[in-house]
Amino acid sequence: MTPRTAVLTLARGRHQHLLGQVAGLTRGSRAPDLHVIVAMGDPKLADGAVPVGTDRWETLVRPLDVAGSDLPLAAARNLAARSAIDAGAQVLVFLDVDCIPGQDLVRTYADVVAAGGSDRPALWCGDVGYLPAAGPDGYPPERLDGLARPAGVRPVLAPGKLMSEPRFELFWSLSFAVSAADFTVTGGFCTDYVGYGGEDTDFAQLVRAAGGSLTWVGGATAYHQHHDSIVPPVQHRRAVVRNANVFHDRWGWWPMQGWLDAFAAQGLAERQGADGRWVVTG
Repeated sequence: MTPRTAVLTLARGRHQHLLGQVAGLTRGSRAPDLHVIVAMGDPKLADGAVPVGTDRWETLVRPLDVAGSDLPLAAARNLAARSAIDAGAQVLVFLDVDCIPGQDLVRTYADVVAAGGSDRPALWCGDVGYLPAAGPDGYPPERLDGLARPAGVRPVLAPGKLMSEPRFELFWSLSFAVSAADFTVTGGFCTDYVGYGGEDTDFAQLVRAAGGSLTWVGGATAYHQHHDSIVPPVQHRRAVVRNANVFHDRWGWWPMQGWLDAFAAQGLAERQGADGRWVVTG
């Protein structure tokens, strides 16, 4: 029996990216049974002004209030998961708003989660290709493979291939799947994290601590739609520094080390005090 499968997305703005994702889902070899969209302080999306619905699956838009400038990403992912589970979903596919699903992403994730069969929590991650800026007519669906460049440090596997990954710090939340039961066992994302950075690395550590697994999945490709970005993300430095300290308190090591070091090199953050906690300095 095919498991009831939900695609879960968080959004604040980026409506064109979201519509690109919906279009990608319609082209898939297997449509989701449910698309849950959490609108984080986005009244236009929450009020139905963005045409994200389709008659091919059920669409749920869940509003989430946002206090301040930092998005509650962990809480939003938990709300999406709870909404999907309450609607009967057995497979949860988390997909960032700027990702277009490949033709076989939903089907592949649903199949590997259903076949998992372990009594320990399991995370399943497909590869993500990065697209250049779109032309005036958007991205041509038949050319996404040729346009995309691989992310680099994470493997790209042939369809049907799986590869176990012991380095849980490589987990990313752009595109992954987990069973509803396993998500429930973990307790979900830790809501001590607010704003950009750290909450997905923490979630992977929860799975690792429970004796779980992380597996790369061939054929569950997603395509990241281009948008301007700053590296390191200096606009998010306060959230990154705060969340890094939260993570260190919970797990004893520093996540996002490359960003923290880059902030330090620019005079924007440093370690202070006997415990060496990071603080924002600029």
